[in-house]
Amino acid sequence: MKNCTLVIMAAGLGTRFGAGIKQLEPVGPNGEIIMDYSVYDAKAAGFDKVVFIIRKDIKDAFSQMIGDRISENIKTEFVFQETQDVPEEYKHINREKPWGTGHAVLACKGIVNEPFVVINADDYYGKEAFVKLHDYLTSDRPDNGKLDMCMAGFILKNTLSENGTVTRAVCRADKNGMLEEITETFKIRREDGKVVSGGDKTPLDEDSLVSMNMWGCPPEFIDLLESEFDAFLKTSANDSKAEFLLPVIIDKLLKSKEAQCKLLESRDKWFGVTYAEDKQSVTNSIRALINNGVYPEKLW
Repeated sequence: MKNCTLVIMAAGLGTRFGAGIKQLEPVGPNGEIIMDYSVYDAKAAGFDKVVFIIRKDIKDAFSQMIGDRISENIKTEFVFQETQDVPEEYKHINREKPWGTGHAVLACKGIVNEPFVVINADDYYGKEAFVKLHDYLTSDRPDNGKLDMCMAGFILKNTLSENGTVTRAVCRADKNGMLEEITETFKIRREDGKVVSGGDKTPLDEDSLVSMNMWGCPPEFIDLLESEFDAFLKTSANDSKAEFLLPVIIDKLLKSKEAQCKLLESRDKWFGVTYAEDKQSVTNSIRALINNGVYPEKLW
């Protein structure tokens, strides 16, 4: 069986959450955070290592909250995403906001050398997606010269927040379940009984599959990210709002035929801490899962 690593992006600023570090908000009965449940599900699915991508300024708070409980149960490593981690010619740029999810994964270069799944720290994904992505990445498949990726596709109506709008990458796949196009879609919410997006209230199919930034990648993807980031900086380095985002990068690779991506559907219901008001809803959802026997009362 091939090794497989879980990479958790936990370096985001969490500006919509307000005060505090949203990735470290306790939601379980014994102080567990959302990441505890993701790691627990990943280990059960067969993952044997977890890599946390964090910022140096939250390292102490992160270490205090995580403690030894995860490292005692699975091999654990940390890498840092810093805005100054750019080629020398761009280090003069004074940027406060991180460069985006693609840059975050690039921080794993040299640490992750096996197939991996990348997820957000503040999203709960459920068990099904971890099993499907792990099994795909560790299976033997014919080599057609393309970067062979996979993605967990969640049903849009299962990924909405009751407390504000969300951004989702809406996916289109061919008849064989291979991803053809990803469309980053903003300000998605339920309004007057319908799911709409943007200021013009564009209607969306609530049963369409969307990305929750849960990607399965071969290790070669990290090397490719390095060259893509260089190309991104040449055109966007001075744009303080520009972000090097995984869905945009992968969509480009699909259209250039450099990569292929299997869309693996999960029917689990997402929840996460996007807004401060989400915390109680997440806590209630975790309690319901425990009551239904999905998780033990004491996770570790």
